[in-house]
Order: sequence, then C-alpha cells, then structure tokens
Amino acid sequence: MNYEILPNTYWEEQIQRMGDVLQKIRDRAQSVVTGREVPEDEVLLLGTGRRLPMAVLFLDICNFSSRPSASAEEQALVVHTFNLFFTEMIRIAEDYGGTVEKNTGDGLMVYFEDGGGDPPEDGCKRAIAAAATMLHANEKAINPVLTSSGIAEINFRVGIDHGQVTIAEVGAARRFRSRVAIGSTANVASKILEVAGPNEIVIGDQVYQRLPREWSQQLAHLHLLQTGWAYVKTGAPYAFYKFTGRWNTQTQSRLNG
Repeated sequence: MNYEILPNTYWEEQIQRMGDVLQKIRDRAQSVVTGREVPEDEVLLLGTGRRLPMAVLFLDICNFSSRPSASAEEQALVVHTFNLFFTEMIRIAEDYGGTVEKNTGDGLMVYFEDGGGDPPEDGCKRAIAAAATMLHANEKAINPVLTSSGIAEINFRVGIDHGQVTIAEVGAARRFRSRVAIGSTANVASKILEVAGPNEIVIGDQVYQRLPREWSQQLAHLHLLQTGWAYVKTGAPYAFYKFTGRWNTQTQSRLNG
C-alpha cells in the first residue's frame, strides 16, 4: 500500500466492487451478507492485554437514527445499505494495516499500530490515509450506487487520536469474549466525533505532532472549542484539528488541501 497516493489500480478495484453489489441493493434481497472477518495479529488470553503505541480511529455515520426502519422492508434495506458501506470501510481499514476492534452499529473503531502496515509506517499516517480513502470511496463509489437505487446517501465523520493503548481480551470463557481498547487515547478519539461535521476528519494534538510536514500544512486549527481535555503535566488545553486533505485520483497526487 502506498500511503502518499491513491493508486488508480486500487481505485479501479473499488469501483468494480461497487458495481458488483449494485444489483443486490436493487433487488432488496432478504438474506444478510456476512462482512469480512477481521484477522487478529496474535491470540490474547482471556483477561490479558498488550500495551502498544497506536492511532485510534472512530467512524460514525451521521443521522443514523433518522433512516426509516419500522417495516420489514425498511429494515432489510438498512441492513443491505450498511453491509455495502461497512464491508468497504473494513476492507479499506485492513488495506492500510488497521485492525477493526468493533462495529458500534452506526460506526467503527479501528486501531493502527505504529510500525504496522505493508510497508511498515507510523500509525497516524496510515490512519489519516485510510480515512481519506474512506471518504473518497464513499463520495465517488458508494453514494452514487445508493442514489441510483433511490436510497439516501451516507455521510460520516472521523475522529483520530494517538497514544499508548492496552488491547485486552475480556469476557467469560466459553460464553462471550471480545477485545477492548483501554486508555485515554480511545476516549479522546471518540469524543472528537462530537466536534466533527459530516464528511470531516478531526484529529487530536498527538496525531498532529506526528504528521509529515507537508500533511500538517493541510490542517485548520479548530478555535474556540471547549473540549474539556488537557495535558496532565502542563494543564494546557488539548487541541483538536480538522484535516482538510483529500485524494485527487485524476492526477494520483498526494493529499490535497
């Protein structure tokens, strides 16, 4: 994966996938299509965890509750619409070396370990490149499929922060178990969504500090935000930034502001 550009070959594969599912959306099939299985880098024993530096990305669909879902037909439509959307979002996250920790119903939580990906790269750079690809795929591929089928478009927002996070396996043996991300980084990434608008990427100060110079020039500081977060040692406010860079597939250029 190239984190500096969005290759035409990668984009063409996305377009092909959208075309393949168009008929399924139009048919309003009643069966539920299972999404991709998220691979695990290593098996965690129940009640244990590993602490790693990583970027945590939260994705949240805007106005999820406003979609009609009373009748069986409406519920089936929501299922297939979201299956289309989340299958592609998960695929993109994994392509950029991310691990999907959970699906929240109307969103995703993904973490990008530092030094992960192929080739290995900083978690923040991969997380932002993945978020930009998600927005691009949604605008240029997913939403055109939905509108051509008379289905409301999907808009979403992204929050990203970076820090030390403990990934743990919790639950009851032989009954229910799941992975959780523990630490303030995940909490902040989730809270960032509160100040992000539709189709916006908002990042925490720790992500900003780790961005390449040319990428950091594409940030607009979100002034006058009372985030409620501050650095423990200094008491200084923890700044949030809006990332405005987007892919330009016509020129295969780097992220453009």
